[in-house]
Amino acid sequence: MYHHFVPRAYTLKRRAERQAATRQRIVDAAIELHQTVGPAATTVSDVAERAGVGRVTVYRHFPDELALAAACSGCYFERNPAPDVDGWRSIADAYARLATGLREAYAYHRATEAMMTRVLADARDHPVMAPYHALWQRATDVLLEPWRLRGRRRALSRAGIALALRFETWRTLVRDEGLTDEQAVEVALRLACERARGGGSAAG
Repeated sequence: MYHHFVPRAYTLKRRAERQAATRQRIVDAAIELHQTVGPAATTVSDVAERAGVGRVTVYRHFPDELALAAACSGCYFERNPAPDVDGWRSIADAYARLATGLREAYAYHRATEAMMTRVLADARDHPVMAPYHALWQRATDVLLEPWRLRGRRRALSRAGIALALRFETWRTLVRDEGLTDEQAVEVALRLACERARGGGSAAG
């Protein structure tokens, strides 16, 4: 009595596996296009062609642009995990924490340069980018914590650290000015610490 059900279960499993594989091909194709031509220039037809499927198949898996963008973003950042921002709290010294944070941030910017160059130009304010921006806001807060600053000086120092952490800052220093990552960190440290050291002392 069971022999009728085993083939059906096997068939359903194989079908689910094929669907999952097709979905992943679509996501991979979109990721490749986003980091080569940019999200703005990527069309569903382009994604379908690169994935080797029809447009209808793309829409079957992803009914709208937001669904595809969210899948791409989730997959990309899973493959390219961000620095452990909260782990920086284990470094008590303010300057050492900032230096570590900038080094890890710049290493991450280098690793994700191809994608971020395109995506930040085309889709900085897209909803799927909210977690990316939130990451660097949290990073700024973590790096500011050890500095004993208040009021205006704290606000200016936070702005300096936020600017130092940005992908665009790293890209300007490394690509436009020809610095190494370590040299870029040195420059960013000076810029970020100038206001903090002007009237506050570091904890630790």
